[in-house]
Amino acid sequence: MAAGNEVQHSTPVYLGALLDDGEGATVTLAAGETRLVVHRAVLVAGSPVFAAMFRHDTAESRGGLVDVADVDGPVLRELLAYLYTLRAPQLASLAPRLLVAADKYGVASLKAQCEQQLAAGLTVDNAAATAVLAVRHCCPGLRQTAVSYVKGHTHRVMATQGWADAVRTRPEDVVELSRMLAETPPESSPGPSAATQPPSGAAARHTPPPPDDAAVSRLRSLSQQERGKRLIEAARQGAAEQLRELLAAGADVAAREEEVWWGGSRTALHLAARGGHVAAASCLVGAGAEVDARTSLGQRTPLHLAAQWGHTGVVRLLVGTSADPNARDRWGQTPLHRAAEEGHAETAAELLQAGADRRARDGGGRTPLDVARKNRKRELVYMLTQR
Repeated sequence: MAAGNEVQHSTPVYLGALLDDGEGATVTLAAGETRLVVHRAVLVAGSPVFAAMFRHDTAESRGGLVDVADVDGPVLRELLAYLYTLRAPQLASLAPRLLVAADKYGVASLKAQCEQQLAAGLTVDNAAATAVLAVRHCCPGLRQTAVSYVKGHTHRVMATQGWADAVRTRPEDVVELSRMLAETPPESSPGPSAATQPPSGAAARHTPPPPDDAAVSRLRSLSQQERGKRLIEAARQGAAEQLRELLAAGADVAAREEEVWWGGSRTALHLAARGGHVAAASCLVGAGAEVDARTSLGQRTPLHLAAQWGHTGVVRLLVGTSADPNARDRWGQTPLHRAAEEGHAETAAELLQAGADRRARDGGGRTPLDVARKNRKRELVYMLTQR
């Protein structure tokens, strides 16, 4: 037993040393002035994005040089250290940027650890930036914790430079954050350790319990308008059990939320797709929700929103239930355009597998490849130039 423990504890150290000495490494990652020589097998095993990159005969696969955009040297070093050792790196001030990198390359376990670090270090000065980060990168647990913190210190947080910077640089995310502040009670909410688990795997596949009869009976006494409002809110929060109860009580699955901020409307399925709530989206689709429903303002489908926010699980669900992968919004963009613009490689791969047209042109004549190039989303450029 002692020998087994010794091996277990020494293995991460040994693997970490491989990163430093580079013996047998075949790939060079470049981030600015930083060059790191690494083992392709480690990249492929630890990141679905790198796996997609090396799966085909690309210039990077042949030449062994990968230019990592939008990630600076220290963050790349920490990301690679985690891929080699699976040990939590020294996060501290790197946690926000490391979370973005982990999200970009699909390293879910590292992303969850960054969320926990950020949730534990919330202050008045960083709360706005943390909440916006959680909204933008779909971190439900961190988002809930940060929103509750801001709610409890609203006036102090809104007086900080962090809030001003968020309003200036991420206005759409601040709009979403402001809506959450209007709805979230100020008391503390559960941390990300439980809420950040992905809604997939065996837990998402098991047969859900039947709706509670007493709850359904109480909901039937509400007006249809009130049931619709609750359905919308349950979809926004990803509360699949509440959705089942509301639908069993006769709530209209096609109910729409009127957007005060943007002057449009969207369905419950739009909200579940935008939030990445696979179980909630599955519940709504099973109840007959229109998978290609359009928002009234931008004419976007739920698939557009899932692709824009990089929710691959929801994309897989929607295309599996006949959602149109080539639907056009008001600007002529397809879901693949949206994934390319935001740099969601895994989501784009799912769309391509479902028949998305990589040559589709939007109202400005741009293909998804053009959009990816314009926004310097190199992983998408690699993918979209493959045959």
